[in-house]
Parts: sequence; C-alpha cells; structure tokens
Amino acid sequence: MLKISSLSKTYDNGVHALKNVNLDIPKGMFGLLGPNGAGKSSLMRTIATLQFADSGFITFDGINVATNPQKIRSTLGYLPQDFGVYPRISAEDMLDHMAVLKGISNRKERRELVADLLHQTNLFRDRKKNLSGYSGGMRQRFGIAQALIGDPRLIIVDEPTAGLDPQERNRFHNLLSEIGENVVVILSTHIVEDVADLCPNMAILAAGKIVAQGKPEELTSKLQGRVWRRIVNKSELEECRNKFDVISTRLLAGRHVVHILAESQPGEGFEQLQPDLEDVYFSTLFSDEESRVASAA
Repeated sequence: MLKISSLSKTYDNGVHALKNVNLDIPKGMFGLLGPNGAGKSSLMRTIATLQFADSGFITFDGINVATNPQKIRSTLGYLPQDFGVYPRISAEDMLDHMAVLKGISNRKERRELVADLLHQTNLFRDRKKNLSGYSGGMRQRFGIAQALIGDPRLIIVDEPTAGLDPQERNRFHNLLSEIGENVVVILSTHIVEDVADLCPNMAILAAGKIVAQGKPEELTSKLQGRVWRRIVNKSELEECRNKFDVISTRLLAGRHVVHILAESQPGEGFEQLQPDLEDVYFSTLFSDEESRVASAA
C-alpha cells in the first residue's frame, strides 16, 4: 500500500501546490481526478522522488520515499505527462538502453524482456520503427513499456490519454487494466471517463487539497435524488446560474444542458437525473469553490 500523510509543498514562486494531502492507495487502479493546476503533477512528482515535500511523508510498503528514494526508484514505473523520447532511435533499441540503465546487464535477459514488453503493449510489429514515426497512442504505449522495465510494484501514469483518439484510448485502457491487476497503479487525469472506466478507488484533488475520496459508486450514491437537468436557451443561462446551484453546462444542438444541485424539485422544466461520476466531479469542484469564496469573504 502507498500511504501519503499530511503532505504539503510550496514552490519558490509562492504557489502552494499541495496542502496537507492524506491518501491510502491500495493495490489496483487508483484514479486521481482534478482540473489542470489542481496539483496532480506536483503530487506525482513527489511520489516519484523527483522533488521533495516541505512537510509530511510518503511510504510504500513501509519504505519512506524521502529517506530511501533509491529503493523506491528501483520498484517504480513512471509515465510523466510530458514524455520525451529520442526521435531517431527505434523502440526496441530505446527499451534495451533503458533496461541497461535499470541495471539489467545480461544481454539475453534484456532481449527477452524487451520482446515481452513490446508484445504486451502491441508494439512488436513496429519495434524497428523510429520513435519519431509513432502516433500519439503508440508513444503512450511505448511510455508504459518503459515504465514496466524492472517489474515495478508502483506505477504512476500522469494524464496518459489526453489527445488520444477513441481507438487508441480503448487500447490504452485495456493495457492499464491488465497491469493494474497485480500492482499499485495511480492514474492521474482530468478526464472523468478514464476514472469511471478503470478505477475501483479514487480521489478528487482541487487547489492542492483532497476534496473527496472513496469508491466511485459510493460517491455517486451520495448525490442520489439531488441532481436535476434542464435544457435552456442561451438567453436563460445567466438567470439559471443566478437562481440555482449550477454544477455543469454543455451545448446540445445550439441549446444548453444545465445540471444543478437541489434537494427537491427546483422548478418547471427540470427533470431528476441518475447521477454519474461526472456529476460527482463537478458538484465537488462547485462545493469547494463555494467554500473557498465564503472563507475569503
């Protein structure tokens, strides 16, 4: 288990990126959901020992991340949000090079490992192709392949499906599901559907704080009977925002689909909805924003 306790981090420019973060992350897929700028990448970088917290601590299977960073790195696989590769080298050669850096010195062992990883990520057929010729989805699958070198027990993937087409996204989901059966996999993302599809446990991070955590179905059940929908014209949207607790809006055929929170029937034209994880996400962010505004007043 990965345990994060009272973790805080402030950068030199004054940005308070993490504020007393507490999480227990068990084996399997764990979704860390939050908007851009919420502090997700800061938390991932701290877990990956690329930076250290100002206070608090992280342990993985009893190992303190700050005091034993090398021991954590030996069991860690990390796919960062911005994953750079050498463009003029083949996937096969690049994985072999990375395996050497991971300490796998036996050439036969490395060749077998690289072949297995390329098969697992469905890249074996394109193993001789330079990485510059890979699509976005192929690069992400290559990123997972390099993260799996050394048989890690803790894997971090930061915004892995952003920009992928639906077919590549499905491939990536299937790959992550297989990996997450036996190890801890943290999926950091702002895409609600990724967490809904893959993660039996999750947390929502906003403005550097954990504002909700639990199983998706349990969080969703707390909104039962409280989410309502109405389709309005653009001219009615501002009135809706002023009158109701609007948690989300989206365009549909030139009109606006409005979701609001209300304990009872809010008015004519509203229909009650079966809440989903997207409603949980937006209502949590809405409540957190309201709380911060009230605190500042």
